[in-house]
Amino acid sequence: MSRATTAPRVWVVISDKAGDNAQIEAVVARLPWPVETRRLLFKRPYVTGKPPFLASLYHVDKARSDALAPPWPDVVITIGRRPAMAALWIRKRSGGHTRIILFGRPKRQLDHFALVIVSAQFQVERAANVLNVSLPLMRIDSQRLARAASDWQAHFASLARPVIAVLVGGATRPYAFSANDARELIAVARAYCGEQGCLYVTTSRRTSKAAVAALRASMSARDTLYEWGATDNPYFGLLAHADGFVVTGDSMSMITEVARLQRKLAIFGLRHSRASARARRWLPAWLLAAPAWFKYRLLPRFGFTAYPRDLTQIHARLYDERRAVPAGKPFVEASESAADDLDTVARAIVATCIDPTGP
Repeated sequence: MSRATTAPRVWVVISDKAGDNAQIEAVVARLPWPVETRRLLFKRPYVTGKPPFLASLYHVDKARSDALAPPWPDVVITIGRRPAMAALWIRKRSGGHTRIILFGRPKRQLDHFALVIVSAQFQVERAANVLNVSLPLMRIDSQRLARAASDWQAHFASLARPVIAVLVGGATRPYAFSANDARELIAVARAYCGEQGCLYVTTSRRTSKAAVAALRASMSARDTLYEWGATDNPYFGLLAHADGFVVTGDSMSMITEVARLQRKLAIFGLRHSRASARARRWLPAWLLAAPAWFKYRLLPRFGFTAYPRDLTQIHARLYDERRAVPAGKPFVEASESAADDLDTVARAIVATCIDPTGP
């Protein structure tokens, strides 16, 4: 079957991370062919842990995941470290026939991917198979948002105004989020609602138990705490009804969704973990000053480093465009919607799918 003359067989390989999956779903909706979804779940050590990067399924909970079996697809579209490892395994099993379209940075081996789609937080080298976009690509389903607005109307009407949504992520290398950080977050968010309003705090699976306890202890009787995993997640209700948002800086999906809806947004930047700060102090000056081709092209080929991530690049872009402020600064009103790269990405994926050349 020629890729150039027939519709390709496309698998979408995704995980349990809703923010990652939302990016792929937004793009897949604009593709001219149907796709087949393979959802993967992972063994306990790798649900939040980072497995060594290999073309392998050793980290996949096969009993709970969709089967990965021939006939192998022409193209796999995937996102994230753990699904990307499975995609590379598929490519290997297909004898190199399957090509991979990856959202986000590769761990290394850039030339193993037919197309890599990266937003501003990733420092990936310029290459023919790299497409840079401004923000992560997730979108909020307008119909789902409208339903949530109706479903949560009475609930939020009963709360003291203004309602400030505090969307909490957690530690993610190289950033930390401790109990002290949680207390500081609540103090900063409190200034936005004043004495009359209330905070509506939601946590994520990366929010530690110590941080959750500190959040709860810092909140007033007017405030609400929703812990990740409980029923009736209020996230879409908050997107529809909150008067402003304070989001931890690690939460790229939530930051992007709030910004695209042109809601008032403040970003609570996270500090580097102790281990990261120590490593940065001891990192040789010559390596910091080394050219990009050496750090991001040569070293990854030998497994010494990965393409780095700097979440503050997204923050800075949103500050410059007046779509967000650093937490503690007065909210600003976004004057226009954020740049939309979906059509550009969809066209690039179509071109990659029908072009028989490349990795």
